[in-house]
Amino acid sequence: MSSVQDFIRQTITEYPVVLFMKGSAQFPQCGFSGRAVQILRDLGVKKLVTVNVLEDQEVREGIKEFSNWPTIPQLYVKGEFLGGADIMSEMAASGELKTVLEEAGAFND
Repeated sequence: MSSVQDFIRQTITEYPVVLFMKGSAQFPQCGFSGRAVQILRDLGVKKLVTVNVLEDQEVREGIKEFSNWPTIPQLYVKGEFLGGADIMSEMAASGELKTVLEEAGAFND
Protein backbone atom coordinates (compact mmCIF):
# COMPACT_ATOMS: atom_id res chain seq x y z
CA MET A 1 0.00 0.00 0.00
CA SER A 2 1.50 3.32 -1.01
CA SER A 3 1.49 6.37 1.21
CA VAL A 4 -0.58 8.19 -1.43
CA GLN A 5 -3.35 5.61 -1.12
CA ASP A 6 -3.14 5.96 2.68
CA PHE A 7 -3.40 9.75 2.37
CA ILE A 8 -6.47 9.45 0.13
CA ARG A 9 -8.15 6.89 2.41
CA GLN A 10 -7.43 8.98 5.51
CA THR A 11 -8.71 12.19 3.88
CA ILE A 12 -12.01 10.70 2.69
CA THR A 13 -12.50 9.00 6.07
CA GLU A 14 -11.70 12.09 8.13
CA TYR A 15 -13.90 14.58 6.26
CA PRO A 16 -17.55 14.07 5.27
CA VAL A 17 -17.28 15.81 1.86
CA VAL A 18 -14.04 15.76 -0.13
CA LEU A 19 -13.56 16.99 -3.68
CA PHE A 20 -10.35 16.02 -5.44
CA MET A 21 -10.03 18.73 -8.07
CA LYS A 22 -7.72 20.81 -10.22
CA GLY A 23 -7.12 24.04 -8.35
CA SER A 24 -8.99 25.15 -5.24
CA ALA A 25 -12.61 25.99 -4.47
CA GLN A 26 -11.65 29.68 -4.75
CA PHE A 27 -9.64 29.22 -7.96
CA PRO A 28 -10.67 26.11 -9.91
CA GLN A 29 -8.20 25.41 -12.71
CA CYS A 30 -10.44 23.46 -15.05
CA GLY A 31 -14.03 23.84 -16.16
CA PHE A 32 -15.20 20.54 -14.70
CA SER A 33 -13.66 21.30 -11.29
CA GLY A 34 -15.30 24.72 -11.40
CA ARG A 35 -18.65 23.17 -12.22
CA ALA A 36 -18.29 20.63 -9.38
CA VAL A 37 -17.58 23.40 -6.84
CA GLN A 38 -20.49 25.46 -8.18
CA ILE A 39 -22.91 22.53 -7.80
CA LEU A 40 -21.88 22.10 -4.17
CA ARG A 41 -22.10 25.86 -3.53
CA ASP A 42 -25.54 26.05 -5.14
CA LEU A 43 -26.71 23.29 -2.82
CA GLY A 44 -25.34 25.22 0.17
CA VAL A 45 -22.59 22.83 1.27
CA LYS A 46 -20.70 24.28 4.24
CA LYS A 47 -18.35 21.39 5.00
CA LEU A 48 -16.20 20.88 1.93
CA VAL A 49 -12.58 19.85 1.86
CA THR A 50 -10.82 20.18 -1.48
CA VAL A 51 -7.58 18.54 -2.53
CA ASN A 52 -5.71 20.23 -5.39
CA VAL A 53 -4.32 17.37 -7.48
CA LEU A 54 -2.16 19.80 -9.48
CA GLU A 55 0.04 20.30 -6.41
CA ASP A 56 1.03 16.64 -6.23
CA GLN A 57 1.49 14.38 -9.25
CA GLU A 58 1.35 11.26 -7.03
CA VAL A 59 -2.05 12.27 -5.66
CA ARG A 60 -3.23 13.14 -9.16
CA GLU A 61 -2.42 9.64 -10.42
CA GLY A 62 -3.20 7.93 -7.12
CA ILE A 63 -6.79 9.16 -6.94
CA LYS A 64 -7.53 7.74 -10.40
CA GLU A 65 -6.16 4.39 -9.25
CA PHE A 66 -7.97 4.58 -5.91
CA SER A 67 -11.40 5.10 -7.45
CA ASN A 68 -10.72 3.27 -10.71
CA TRP A 69 -12.06 6.42 -12.38
CA PRO A 70 -9.97 8.15 -15.08
CA THR A 71 -10.98 11.78 -14.63
CA ILE A 72 -10.87 14.60 -12.11
CA PRO A 73 -12.79 16.09 -10.26
CA GLN A 74 -13.89 13.28 -7.99
CA LEU A 75 -16.39 13.72 -5.18
CA TYR A 76 -16.37 11.59 -2.05
CA VAL A 77 -19.12 11.73 0.56
CA LYS A 78 -18.61 9.80 3.80
CA GLY A 79 -15.80 7.85 2.17
CA GLU A 80 -17.91 6.81 -0.82
CA PHE A 81 -16.90 7.80 -4.35
CA LEU A 82 -19.89 9.44 -6.05
CA GLY A 83 -18.42 10.55 -9.37
CA GLY A 84 -17.27 13.58 -11.32
CA ALA A 85 -18.95 16.78 -12.50
CA ASP A 86 -21.42 15.12 -14.91
CA ILE A 87 -22.63 12.60 -12.33
CA MET A 88 -22.80 15.34 -9.68
CA SER A 89 -24.90 17.42 -12.08
CA GLU A 90 -27.32 14.54 -12.72
CA MET A 91 -27.55 13.75 -9.00
CA ALA A 92 -28.16 17.42 -8.17
CA ALA A 93 -30.94 17.63 -10.78
CA SER A 94 -32.70 14.56 -9.36
CA GLY A 95 -32.32 15.72 -5.75
CA GLU A 96 -30.23 12.67 -4.89
CA LEU A 97 -27.04 14.66 -4.28
CA LYS A 98 -28.72 16.93 -1.74
CA THR A 99 -30.06 13.91 0.16
CA VAL A 100 -26.64 12.23 0.29
CA LEU A 101 -25.01 15.48 1.43
CA GLU A 102 -27.69 16.07 4.10
CA GLU A 103 -27.06 12.58 5.49
CA ALA A 104 -23.34 13.40 5.65
CA GLY A 105 -24.03 16.62 7.60
CA ALA A 106 -22.53 18.76 4.84
CA PHE A 107 -24.88 21.69 5.47
CA ASN A 108 -24.09 22.19 9.15
CA ASP A 109 -21.66 24.89 10.24
